[in-house]
Amino acid sequence: MLFRAAVRSLAPRALPRVQLPVARSFAASAFRAEGHAEPLIQGPGGKAGEVPTDLEQATGLERFELLHKLKGEEAFSLEPLEVPRLGTLADPIMVFSLDNERIIGCTGFPVDSHDTILFPVGKDKPTRCPECGCAFKVDFQGVEHHDHHH
Repeated sequence: MLFRAAVRSLAPRALPRVQLPVARSFAASAFRAEGHAEPLIQGPGGKAGEVPTDLEQATGLERFELLHKLKGEEAFSLEPLEVPRLGTLADPIMVFSLDNERIIGCTGFPVDSHDTILFPVGKDKPTRCPECGCAFKVDFQGVEHHDHHH
């Protein structure tokens, strides 16, 4: 008897029905006005009945890189940042970025004095490497956005 009472107390009970508000969808795609070119971050897409190529279906950074490779250029610098001196809080090593924040990998000063340590660096104040103490700060070269969307 005790067991049945315990099982009944754990059994799910019917919840009252609640009328939920109706959600409406809205268009979140880029606005296309007459006379404006196709945005760089979006390709034309594939034709009906065909498998699209990488260039036709690529969007965002992938498309940006593909367009540069077609020109024979590298879209982003793949070279390591040269650190000729120890960055201080008063005179940090400036790191180029198109965003307010960037993740960097410090290998130490002098070069390769410790394992690579990854940490975020911002444009507002310098950040020190926890191992060698070298200070870094973002050299922001992008467009300032006030809506804080990525």
